[in-house]
Amino acid sequence: MINGIDRGQNPFTRSAEGRRNLDLESWTASGVPLLRDPREFVTELHQRHLPQPGTVVISVLDGLHRVTASASFTPRPHVRDGWQHRNALLAHLRQVTPHDLRRAAPARTAILLRCRDGAPGWTEQDGAWMWALRDAAALHGLRCGSYLTLTPGGWQSLGDGRSGRSPHSGSWADGPVHTVTELPPRSAREERAAGGSWEPAKVAPIEPARRAAAR
Repeated sequence: MINGIDRGQNPFTRSAEGRRNLDLESWTASGVPLLRDPREFVTELHQRHLPQPGTVVISVLDGLHRVTASASFTPRPHVRDGWQHRNALLAHLRQVTPHDLRRAAPARTAILLRCRDGAPGWTEQDGAWMWALRDAAALHGLRCGSYLTLTPGGWQSLGDGRSGRSPHSGSWADGPVHTVTELPPRSAREERAAGGSWEPAKVAPIEPARRAAAR
């Protein structure tokens, strides 16, 4: 018994290879609550975090399906075990939202979005993250919600068959990028390298510039 949770009743045990993993059939049969509007949810979460391949986003929904907290991070590539994934998710949940362990029943839901390369179907690493989501949600007093992926083909809600083309794992590149306009000219870069300083030039708003040109 840990934090009031009977660990002996957890059906998500180690795989034959010794890793904590969950296959898609078991995930589907576990009765994970469906997202009300997965397309809108994925779009909102993508706009907040602009995840690139390798990024994981953990989010918490209230009873009205509103996002109350979320965090994104990039796990180390060599980490493959669901136990380590669980620890990472739990650490980020503790940073962004208080636990609900004192409640008689979970009132909020944890959702996981994983941005990765490859085919849209289930993979062994998806199974490890599913195990991690289930365990981390229970240890934080939350209901375990949907597991979503972003791949080159679009987004998918694994286990319930819902998917879409956009956003996808490359959509982060369509987000607002300011690095080009903020780069100093070559002479300024050389001056800074020689010990000088550079202040970025202010960019005039687009609309006032258009009105001035029309006069």
